[in-house]
Amino acid sequence: MDAAPDPRWDLADLIRRRMDELGLSFRKLAEAAVDPAGEGAGPLWTRGTLENLTKREPVKAPSAPQLRALAVGLQLPLRSVQDAAAAQWFGVETVYDDDVDPETRLLVRRYQSMSPEDRRRLQIIAETYDPAGS
Repeated sequence: MDAAPDPRWDLADLIRRRMDELGLSFRKLAEAAVDPAGEGAGPLWTRGTLENLTKREPVKAPSAPQLRALAVGLQLPLRSVQDAAAAQWFGVETVYDDDVDPETRLLVRRYQSMSPEDRRRLQIIAETYDPAGS
């Protein structure tokens, strides 16, 4: 049986790095983390939850509205925040091949531990797969 993978901290690290870049406190980030799709809704994160998350303490996986709010607060594309959350909570890494096809996106477990050859094979499969058979 496979050993349990090491815990991931992708979203925690992204938040900490972006807070440093923007000079944000936990309180300021919590105030700015408002879901743009939530008409009249207030902030969806508390200072304490953000602080616990960046300290790598256990917190619940965020909801879709929370991820949208966090993307706003961090001034990042939603896709970046979603990818970091997927990696941290579900061990899923999103791989984009913008050079070949910017529309190609793969969700892969343990992608970083694959050899370069295996990564390339996976990209070739994704590029050539056509479910419509055209």
